[in-house]
Amino acid sequence: MSTPAPRGAPPGGSFGPPSGSPPGGSPGSPPDAPVLLLVDDRPSSFTRYAVRTIPDHLVLLRFEEVRDDLPEEHLRRTAHLPVFCVRAGAPIAREATRYRAWAKGLPAPPSRFCNPSEPRQAVAQRFAQLIGLPHLSGQQVAWVRDKAEMKRRFRELGLRTAEFTRVRTAGQVHWFAATHGWPVVLKPVDSFACVDTHRLDGPESLAGIDLTARDWMVEQFLGGTEWEVCAVIHRGEVLDAWPSAMPCRPLDIVDGAMNANISVGTAEAPPVDLRGLVQRIVTGMGIDHGYAHMEFFLIDDRLFAGEIGIRLAGCEIPANHGHAYGFDVFGATLDVYRGIRPSLDYLLRRCAGDLLLPLPGSGTVRRITPTEDLLRVPGVVEAVLKVGVGDTVSARRASHNASGYVHVVGASIEEVERRMREVLGAFTIELGPAGEGTATDGPTADADDTTSNGTAPNDTAPDDAAGTPAMEGAR
Repeated sequence: MSTPAPRGAPPGGSFGPPSGSPPGGSPGSPPDAPVLLLVDDRPSSFTRYAVRTIPDHLVLLRFEEVRDDLPEEHLRRTAHLPVFCVRAGAPIAREATRYRAWAKGLPAPPSRFCNPSEPRQAVAQRFAQLIGLPHLSGQQVAWVRDKAEMKRRFRELGLRTAEFTRVRTAGQVHWFAATHGWPVVLKPVDSFACVDTHRLDGPESLAGIDLTARDWMVEQFLGGTEWEVCAVIHRGEVLDAWPSAMPCRPLDIVDGAMNANISVGTAEAPPVDLRGLVQRIVTGMGIDHGYAHMEFFLIDDRLFAGEIGIRLAGCEIPANHGHAYGFDVFGATLDVYRGIRPSLDYLLRRCAGDLLLPLPGSGTVRRITPTEDLLRVPGVVEAVLKVGVGDTVSARRASHNASGYVHVVGASIEEVERRMREVLGAFTIELGPAGEGTATDGPTADADDTTSNGTAPNDTAPDDAAGTPAMEGAR
């Protein structure tokens, strides 16, 4: 069971166990705790927490097609763990057979499964099904990945949504806008982090968008206030739900607005039965366990359901809840994915947010404000740089585009937002042309969060070989 950190625990979004915790699991994890198979397609605070707290009960699942996205530092820090890599282009059923043979050599094969990756949802859940682990069904994956199917299900469950339809041509977009008015929002049905999502203010906004490249949908642009809510689910029950305010909307963030989320552990939370809202969806979709992240809109006291994901929220949103409520949010999440009911004992009630530090373009980092300067800003309890002087960086139009992040706490949403703007005033990043000579001084990326490019070792096996746990675990 998860246990809350003692008062006065060092700053950390998870309020997790100290580094001196007994090996083999988080506090309270018995030696015979279930082994978890965890999808690992990018470094994250949650994955680092799992590696640190349950190393003897953790197996990593990687996908060859995205393994080059894993930095060398992350590979070194996980080299002691068993790793199975699904080969690119191989039939998924054959890979499942190879996994089952490989897993027989483990001290204890995984009996539980967790996929924190939105883009890997379909293939990861199908793989879990083929190897006999708890998983989302194909229908459930469609509900949480295909945004048109998701909104249709919301309506079947009695929730309001924006008007929407699938589109393939500019003419269909124009018809929708003529019916419901400009602006509209155009997005791929399987997008995430606002990648390729656009606000269209008129017909001219469609210029340069290829509607034949992906499956697209268009929906009404909603006004009002956009909120987020996260929840943990155990045996079909929503145990609790934590709201977040957004100083700026995601569609504004990808165009340069402040990129932040603020967990609201105070009376400023929206006047909505959030636990009941998420429970209606969880029951209606038949979700047994996991972490849910949802966006919704309040317009004149009317709630409109936006989107939901059954996986950890992006950016550093989960860690915000740990800071706001003073509990081990990652430990609670690990528990529900391992079939354990967590103890949600809160030590605090305040507001806490993650501010993603700007990454204004692509090139070589010439100068960046060191973390010790950011920690001097009132309310900043954690600061992490993902890039350092001399690194080559590539910016993209996505809501998680960042050079690092800080966690900021305060007594109210307004105080946290004001402190975040103080951080932005103190933060500087200067870029030069890509390939520019490497600088010899200045702050480097934090080792735990580095995004320096690195090539993953070859952790595939020959087509007719299952591999051995020792081989895979050393890679």
